[in-house]
Amino acid sequence: MLRRRIERLLANVVAEKWEEWQFASAITKDTVRGRKFKSFGTGSLISFPWVTIYNEHYIEIGNDTMLGPYCALSAGMMPGQQCVTSPVVRIGDRCLIGRGSGIVGHLAIDIGNDVWTGHHVYITDQNHGFEDVTRPISRQTQPEKSVTIGDGSWLGTGTVVLPGATIGRNVAVGANSVVTGKLPDFCVAVGAPARVIRRYDAASGWKPADEFRGQA
Repeated sequence: MLRRRIERLLANVVAEKWEEWQFASAITKDTVRGRKFKSFGTGSLISFPWVTIYNEHYIEIGNDTMLGPYCALSAGMMPGQQCVTSPVVRIGDRCLIGRGSGIVGHLAIDIGNDVWTGHHVYITDQNHGFEDVTRPISRQTQPEKSVTIGDGSWLGTGTVVLPGATIGRNVAVGANSVVTGKLPDFCVAVGAPARVIRRYDAASGWKPADEFRGQA
């Protein structure tokens, strides 16, 4: 009985100290790490622990935005790299990026306001070339295309957003989808590659995507 009480007490102490350490180690606009960013908004937070963060001076984060623990956030291939655009990564206001997600920018990733994601979402604007069979894929040209995610959208857990993707406003992307192209405003998309299954019409509300066939 005494041993169990001691174990519970120690577990509570460890949990309490871990919470304190997480809070103290988070990145905010007033921390040394936060001041390295191109801009870091008021009320925003990158939770501890994080996985990889570098070239912060090419990254903008808006106000009241939170990245969950174990997230990766980077601009360029390696620390200290000179990028050709600035910012490379922009995250808007009131966004929530789920635990274990990665945002890896090389050219331009623009995430609008009020964008929320589930856990383990991956967003990148660079792919791997594979066409030259005489060279390892890791040594081939890595094509880059900008990525845009519109205001108010939601990306379900496990979503992957690939180079050239354009996601409109208030778009719901189902879990484990792979977005490769353009998703219009006010739609629901699922699958790999993601396809639109429902869209909103101002006159008649939400309708199956088939009824919009031939429209932009």
